[in-house]
Amino acid sequence: MPIKKTDERYNEVRAFYGADGMEVKGCAFDGEYALNDIAAVSASDTTFSASCPLWYDKSVLLENCTVSEAARGALWYSKNVVVNGGKISGARAVRECEKVTVRDCEISSAEFGWSTDGVMLIRSNVKSEYFLRGAKNIYAQECEIKGKYALQYVSGAHIVNCKIDSVDALWHAENVLLESCVIVGERLGAHSKNLTFKRCTVVGTMPLCYCKGLKLIDCVLAEADGAFEKSEVKCNLLDDVKSIRNPYKGVIVVPGVGDIIRDDSKSKAAIMIDPDMKRKPEIGG
Repeated sequence: MPIKKTDERYNEVRAFYGADGMEVKGCAFDGEYALNDIAAVSASDTTFSASCPLWYDKSVLLENCTVSEAARGALWYSKNVVVNGGKISGARAVRECEKVTVRDCEISSAEFGWSTDGVMLIRSNVKSEYFLRGAKNIYAQECEIKGKYALQYVSGAHIVNCKIDSVDALWHAENVLLESCVIVGERLGAHSKNLTFKRCTVVGTMPLCYCKGLKLIDCVLAEADGAFEKSEVKCNLLDDVKSIRNPYKGVIVVPGVGDIIRDDSKSKAAIMIDPDMKRKPEIGG
């Protein structure tokens, strides 16, 4: 039977380490390793304020809970995690977990979600450097993500109607689809494989260089100088581009280009100018 606690405060280290199950409401945990190695944890309106409170758990449900800045490394090596509402702070809050779903949450955590397999993120605001680095099987919808180096080395992601503000985002990413998104930041998507954008707006310099299997469908590249350098790309763009530099393979259809730079003999991609393409993407559609 699970241990049930309501409106209690626990300061000791390893308060309920290894319990068969925990159901807590309105509690506060101020000691490290509070609820580790437990079959099932259910917590509501509860605060975690010390390091490593939820490691190696097999099932975790957090509803309107607060993980404070002091709770570094809150969720590691846990499975079947569901977070509904509340706030998650503290560095490296989630790492090497399996099946993590987060809805309607405020997240402020450097290195959030590293090497996690199976991430669903819905209607949440995220502030994080190196967000989801090395994670795989990701779905994100209606989220706002801020912080440098987001989504690097991810594998298998579907991102819908999100805003991403991040320099060097999506470096070395593989098999990622973004739909109706706005992405702001320099040097987007370098060295990626099979990266696809549909009805997206990308703002920033030197986007989408050194890519393989790159596709853009009804997108806009704003402030994009030096786009597509050494990339294999198929795309149609809906607005003019400042400059395109040495795309290696594929076809680029664009209303207009300020400057086409070809000073590399391997640059063989076709660039087709079609003024009739010019229009705005259906962001959020």
